[in-house]
Amino acid sequence: MIALIIVDMIKGNLPFFNEDQLAIIPNIKRVAEKVRESGNLVVYANDSYTEKDWLFKFMKKHALRGTREVEVIDELKPEKGDVVLEKKRFSAFFRTDLDLILREYGVEKVAIAGVNTHVCVLATALDAISNNFEAVILKDCCASNKRELHEFVVEKYKLIGLKAKTSEEFLREISQNF
Repeated sequence: MIALIIVDMIKGNLPFFNEDQLAIIPNIKRVAEKVRESGNLVVYANDSYTEKDWLFKFMKKHALRGTREVEVIDELKPEKGDVVLEKKRFSAFFRTDLDLILREYGVEKVAIAGVNTHVCVLATALDAISNNFEAVILKDCCASNKRELHEFVVEKYKLIGLKAKTSEEFLREISQNF
């Protein structure tokens, strides 16, 4: 089984999205629909911080737990059967039940979409590999606040086993397997 992990596509981030970040929304929507249709899992991993979180020493306050800011944007609303989890740090695996959830579903491979490629997407991908999952970043379903940061991650992390594919390549692959 495959899981699509959608990282930080939340209402609290939307006002700060640049063109690249906005452009990935329809791609993520299309991939999520196909992943569901093929009987695979869609997971939303959303920032969720407290007012006094230490991260706010170097970041502006956002995604405060208990507010609408931590909700998935309307264009990508979760559907029945999707998993939604709150993450308290960059990686969707750090102090969450994600590893357990993926194993319960029999997931062996994860595809990662969302923002920002150079921070939360990368941290999630590296932790996926560390937890013995095959990981692929969907190049046209991820973006950063600076394009060069996105491109750096996509190119340089291939060297340690992190795959990067387009959404079309990924969808072709899952259609052949299911």
